[in-house]
Amino acid sequence: MNRFVGRARLEWWANGSMCLGMYDIDITVTVDAVGGWRGTGRHVEGLGTTEREGWDFLMEMDPLFSLAFPGEDRGGIVVRIVEAEDGVLTFTEGSDGDGSVNLTFDLT
Repeated sequence: MNRFVGRARLEWWANGSMCLGMYDIDITVTVDAVGGWRGTGRHVEGLGTTEREGWDFLMEMDPLFSLAFPGEDRGGIVVRIVEAEDGVLTFTEGSDGDGSVNLTFDLT
């Protein structure tokens, strides 16, 4: 079984040129003999109030993030994030769709 333990970055991209959030995480990823993988992690530092609001907003809109490993300018692996009450993040393979979402905001 292969394993990576280290630091990575989660990125939430609105489109191909606009990143709305970047979060440093400590991550552990394991890959089994048939190529299946599993990942868990935590934010490197606790999120402040503003960061937490941004994180929660992005998670509510769509919990798909790009995962960037050290040395990568931009994340290339799409992962779905589930956050437990104790702050542990679980990663699963994200959708291979285009990531587009239709939203309507009532600004009245």
